[in-house]
Amino acid sequence: MSKDYLGARQKKLISQIKRIGAEALLVTSETNVTYLTGFSGDSSYLLIGKGQTVLISDGRYTTQLEEECPGLDVHIRKPTESMIVALEQVLKKSHLTKVGLESHVVTCDLLDALTGITPAIQWNPVSNVVEELRMVKDASEIQEIREAVDQAQRGFEVFRALLTNEMTELQGAHELEHAMRRFGARQAAFDPIVAVGERSALPHAIPTEKLIGESPFLLVDWGAMTQKGYRSDLTRMIIRDRAPSKLKKVYNTVLQAQLAAIKAIKPGVLCKDVDQVARKVINKAGFGKQFTHSLGHGIGLDIHEGPRLGGNVETELKPGMIVTVEPGIYLPGWGGVRIEDDVLVTRSGHEVLTSVPKDYESALV
Repeated sequence: MSKDYLGARQKKLISQIKRIGAEALLVTSETNVTYLTGFSGDSSYLLIGKGQTVLISDGRYTTQLEEECPGLDVHIRKPTESMIVALEQVLKKSHLTKVGLESHVVTCDLLDALTGITPAIQWNPVSNVVEELRMVKDASEIQEIREAVDQAQRGFEVFRALLTNEMTELQGAHELEHAMRRFGARQAAFDPIVAVGERSALPHAIPTEKLIGESPFLLVDWGAMTQKGYRSDLTRMIIRDRAPSKLKKVYNTVLQAQLAAIKAIKPGVLCKDVDQVARKVINKAGFGKQFTHSLGHGIGLDIHEGPRLGGNVETELKPGMIVTVEPGIYLPGWGGVRIEDDVLVTRSGHEVLTSVPKDYESALV
């Protein structure tokens, strides 16, 4: 990942830190540390402010830090030292008096420890300041997500070709992840969902020993994670010719809702309004109560991050945001349909990053 992009992210954050009245921010979220430095390890904190950016880690990562973060000021704690002791050493050298901390991440125990070792420092709780920056992807992140989409889509092609009636949901999920890894993914972006028949009515179904051949349709929700940790997220239905006629009606309702919502995506539109576009289509078809979740969410280093396409979300879409659009209809005891794509907000509108065919005929095998 280009150091230019990392420097730009750090600069934006330092401006935000100044705005909240702090001299620096202690970043304890591992994902946020990765976003700001490119470091892919764990158990490390970042102290960032104007004139100083220090990553606090341990000896396991000395060489890795040299490779991933050349030029970054690093404090390596000794094997006998705790993170709190290392933090105390770094903070004493910093001469800071007002430091922000990630209040949505820091535990009460950590706050007590920090207060105990740094009585001269005023700790300012701030929530999601880095996450707000992460909502708008830079060029390097967009390219990573494109790669994650490609890995997921190529893996799905192999998965479809391997499906048999005798395969279980669990075996299918394993085959799908293995296929994505063959195309360069570090791992699945999340545990794949392979849900047969009535189990497709569970939005977050956990794969079981149920056989693929036990129903004429199944729902597959999957994504890939790149080597640098960025993720994709897709959902498609796989349908056999003997599927009930009701399925086609439900499927096409979901598809129409999704296409209408995607069409509405452009800069300046509120997240809640995109959600409402899809919900209006499903409500009109009589399935409103069976659409039981928000329309979508951001993706990136986390599989669920901002912004969320939800009915009460006032966030305004901006160029560089990448969101899933995934309406669904779930009928307990019968089954469900969900169709999901990853969509980039552009300066002039949007770009659908995913390209797996999704018309009803394409879902037939």
